[in-house]
Amino acid sequence: MLQVSHLTRRYGAMLAVNNVSFTIKPGEIVGLLGHNGAGKTTIMKMLTGYLDADSGSISLNGADMAVDRAAIQAQIGYLPESLPLYPDMTVADYLDYAATLKGLSGSAKTAAIRYAIAATDIAAKLLAPIATLSRGFKQRVGVAQAILSRPKLLILDEPTNGLDPAQTEAMRNLIRQLAKDATVILSTHIMQEVDALCSQVLMLRAGELVLDSSLSTLRQSNSVQLHSTISLSALREALAPAVAGLEISQLADGQYRLTLNDTQHDLKAVCQATAQAVFHANASLSQLFIEQRDLETVFRQLNSNTEVQDAA
Repeated sequence: MLQVSHLTRRYGAMLAVNNVSFTIKPGEIVGLLGHNGAGKTTIMKMLTGYLDADSGSISLNGADMAVDRAAIQAQIGYLPESLPLYPDMTVADYLDYAATLKGLSGSAKTAAIRYAIAATDIAAKLLAPIATLSRGFKQRVGVAQAILSRPKLLILDEPTNGLDPAQTEAMRNLIRQLAKDATVILSTHIMQEVDALCSQVLMLRAGELVLDSSLSTLRQSNSVQLHSTISLSALREALAPAVAGLEISQLADGQYRLTLNDTQHDLKAVCQATAQAVFHANASLSQLFIEQRDLETVFRQLNSNTEVQDAA
């Protein structure tokens, strides 16, 4: 389990990450979202131990970053957005070099390289110079180096950036497979990637964590939309005694939004009561539906009124 508590980091006078806390359970794929400058890269660098936090703590499976950094780093795999691949090296030479940097040697190194090759399906390109690889295969090589030590925490920064649709689907399948053995943090600007892969969303804005939610909870709406000839006053008069905690607003002529703020009722009950109110008022009913929220809408709502400051 990854536990982050009150994490804060400054660059001089600039507050890049401000009092961020979250917990990620083993096996989760978590989307890390935010505009450029929201603090995503700074948080990822602190999670890997590359940067020290000014305050706060990071622990992974009971180990504290401040006390036993090496033990935590041994459990982490990291794919930065711009991984420094060496174009003149073959894939096999590069993985051998990366394994050496991770402190692997002998039979352990051989086993680690074989595991990474099999997991990322790059055996066909082992003897090819990295310069000759497609963008998709270069990303796979990047993931291969990240999983050499079979990490318990895998951090992927924009893993599908620049990939074509077929390569993107292949990378998604790879991430799903890797999540069976590791917790995955996926930093991306592409909402479809989070929708397709993630079970949890962390959203940053100007260095602060403004959303920590499961994707299923995020999609749940508490509003119903009605298109009818019933008047606003008649609608309120009919529904007020039937449904407590219901806010009714008029969107346009004959269009209403009914927002439920009382957990004693559900939206199906609101729909039923609304249909009955329209019927008893002898009004017409053209549309009645539960509104759906999507990740892009939530992202836009949370960021619409905020100036993004310069941060990493």
